[in-house]
Amino acid sequence: MAGLARGVAAAILLLSMTTFGFAANKVIVILDASGSMWAQIDGKPKLEIARESLRTVLQSVPVDDEIGFMAYGHREKGSCDDIQLIVPPQAGSASAISAAADSLKFLGKTPLTSAVKQAAEALKYTEDKATVVLITDGLETCGGDPCALGKELEASGVDFTADVVGFGLTADEGKQIACLADNTGGKYIQASDEKALQEALVETVAAPAQEPAPAPAPAPAPEPAKPEFNFQPTVVMAEGGEPITDGNAWEIYKASADGSRGDSVTTEYGTYNGNLEPGDYIVVARDDEAKVEQKFKIEAGQVYKPLFTLNAGTMLIHPRPSQGADISDAASLNFAYPGGSTTHYGDTKIIVPAGEQKVTVQIGSGSVTETIQLAAGQKIEKDVIVGVGHIVLNAFYVAGGDKADSSGLGFEIVKAKKRIDGTRDSVEHSYGPDSKFWLPPDDYVAVTTLDLAVVEQPFSVKVGDIMDIKVPLDAGVLAIAASGAYSIEILSPKKDIEGKRKALGMNYGDTWQQTVPAGDYVVVRHMSDAGHDKEMPVIVKAGERSEITVTP
Repeated sequence: MAGLARGVAAAILLLSMTTFGFAANKVIVILDASGSMWAQIDGKPKLEIARESLRTVLQSVPVDDEIGFMAYGHREKGSCDDIQLIVPPQAGSASAISAAADSLKFLGKTPLTSAVKQAAEALKYTEDKATVVLITDGLETCGGDPCALGKELEASGVDFTADVVGFGLTADEGKQIACLADNTGGKYIQASDEKALQEALVETVAAPAQEPAPAPAPAPAPEPAKPEFNFQPTVVMAEGGEPITDGNAWEIYKASADGSRGDSVTTEYGTYNGNLEPGDYIVVARDDEAKVEQKFKIEAGQVYKPLFTLNAGTMLIHPRPSQGADISDAASLNFAYPGGSTTHYGDTKIIVPAGEQKVTVQIGSGSVTETIQLAAGQKIEKDVIVGVGHIVLNAFYVAGGDKADSSGLGFEIVKAKKRIDGTRDSVEHSYGPDSKFWLPPDDYVAVTTLDLAVVEQPFSVKVGDIMDIKVPLDAGVLAIAASGAYSIEILSPKKDIEGKRKALGMNYGDTWQQTVPAGDYVVVRHMSDAGHDKEMPVIVKAGERSEITVTP
């Protein structure tokens, strides 16, 4: 850590001795907020390293530099559209960017190509000089082509540059996104730890250009003293409540002539003290899913200290599969609140508008919905019991024998009770060994399939059950070699009354290996020339491997 501190101090000292400026540059920093940022480097989550590195480097950036902040993957799991410009490019944005980074949730995918495209458009790259700095710990997961995007932005931009910092990527992974920087004349920097990340941010964010400082402008004529801030809003959860100073956001927009929201002025976090130019504004106070807005006419020389009341409350929902069980990270929670809905996962704290809340919690195939009345300013903490049991399924070639670990192993859970036509309702599917299911109480059948072996295992589930079910396949592995064969077929040894034998399966080619139920079979080698087929009997024993060669 001492070496890291000396490296950062040296970088900041270098900045203080050299004049850097963004007079012709606007910069947007894009931070990867996908779920992979929870991975650790030297025992510390990458997301914490990124937050601290941003905060440290931004302290050395001059207050008049115009820097914006964008993130992706911070609001929804599995969404390729979860991209947000949180802090528009503006002077003095260091504290806003640090606060925004601290509030990110890190849970989604990596649409890095679309994010860079949106940042370039926000900077009006076809009209002005623009720079985007991308910090990512993963590769594109939403089908974008970063190399092609780099060529497109370079061709159509006035003076566009994309710098890319690969945080914890391997050298081979870095090559897949370095082209985005190379194709725009930018830099690709590999950062494998905290020190390297801070040095990369010093090089890309704090010092994108080295230009001589402009000559100082003539001193303006003295102006009448004015207040330090003219807009100091306060937000509370409910009337008479304590001010909210952490986790909340302020969105400030110009008001259009028709009274609707116009251009965004700024987005701030926590306690906000600002100066707004005279004019008409719309200000939105937000905390999680709760928000309220007010319109203001700012006049010169006046100080405004408005109060915003969210009329909202807080819910802490602990999803549990059964009474007394641990909180389930596998649970999905859908909240339907007055005016909207949202989905969270696992243990959840959420702020929502007051009123009737419908909370649907799902764990595996089990689901329960509860209606909760939430008053403004109220905090409700509640366990929601879904009422399921936990089942782990494995298959064995024979009871007490080898465990089947083939990728072709499949489990289907069906209801035990048959319909009038003899079919059953399918509940869930899974593949591979140690397949896990959360099931409501009922009678079920586990249909286990491995190649040509199919076994049905009935079982029952009660709420709170934790069951490890071992399914004996009573099967073995049959390996067949038939040189020159067009196809290989496995038949039952006995013919029916019409002289036909039941076919278990067929494969094209001259080798075939399958798991088959124990028993007697006939292997038929089919040749491309008619009349040259050959049969051989074979016995497959449960839990054993049988090899057969069908010779010409």
